[in-house]
Amino acid sequence: MFFKKFKKTSILLLSLFIIPFNVLAYSDYIIAGGENIGISINTKGIIVVGTYNVNGKNIANEAGIKIGDIITKINNEPIENINDMVNKISKNKDNIEITYKRDNKTQETNLQVIKDDNDILKTGLYVKDSITGIGTLSFIDPNTKLFGALGHEIAEKNTGIILEVKNGKIFDSKVTNIERSENGTPGSKNATLNIKDTKGNIFENTKKGIFGNYTSQIPNKKTYKVAKTSDIKTGKAKILTVLNDDDINEYEINILKIDKSTKNGFKNILFEITDNKLLKKTGGVIQGMSGSPIVQDDYIIGAVTHVVVDNPTKGYGIFITNMLEEAEN
Repeated sequence: MFFKKFKKTSILLLSLFIIPFNVLAYSDYIIAGGENIGISINTKGIIVVGTYNVNGKNIANEAGIKIGDIITKINNEPIENINDMVNKISKNKDNIEITYKRDNKTQETNLQVIKDDNDILKTGLYVKDSITGIGTLSFIDPNTKLFGALGHEIAEKNTGIILEVKNGKIFDSKVTNIERSENGTPGSKNATLNIKDTKGNIFENTKKGIFGNYTSQIPNKKTYKVAKTSDIKTGKAKILTVLNDDDINEYEINILKIDKSTKNGFKNILFEITDNKLLKKTGGVIQGMSGSPIVQDDYIIGAVTHVVVDNPTKGYGIFITNMLEEAEN
């Protein structure tokens, strides 16, 4: 929904004092988000998102390079971004050695670059090193100053690859208008981005959301008790989200089903939107709504993650505890 990813005797004695790995440090009460945020991530390595023919030949395919490969070195020298890659390639006449990762395995190949009629070197590669978009802030832990957003991964749309974060940030964003959802076609929020107004630094992109350190002033907002799975029930609840400018509002939903299965880490809550004002404005769940916190009574129980495409009045959410545990990993 977003765009739509840590001496034998001495060892024995020490083991008596090791804190168990399942002891978690997140707070019992956290701040529910709902703010619309801009998100920018720079990736580790350069992602190949496409190839093209040069003088009638697909030189990238001939070199064995595929869409989804992540280029990490040129001529055995590490590259940080696309500009770095271009500079290193420009120093070579017609042949470069490329180091890349595929399925977490490092491989090498030689790519024959070709000059066009304007004396520009062509690689036959379309590449990407960053991604920018919008989503919704799910929570801030006021004690640890960790934040979570989206409730699902950020993946490169052409390859489906979950982006590995080199660095990234969240920043101020304001909603300008809404494209409504229709059956079979999810709508979306449109927004302006104020990339200079940084709210936090991203350190992780996983299937359960994006996480990082909140660096701006902690907002003076209501805190909600973190719900255990046993606290969550079917029936009435609310989501917090922005539909205009930066105004956070509550909208009523009805929780239809709760899935506590450990196999399903991010579609734990099935809900339907019952709020007429929200339905009139959006038609249901829309892109950019991912991460909107779900509250029930005085508990924060989860965050919106996905829309049911054939019926956008329904959507899925992740348990908030799944996000908090992921933030600490």
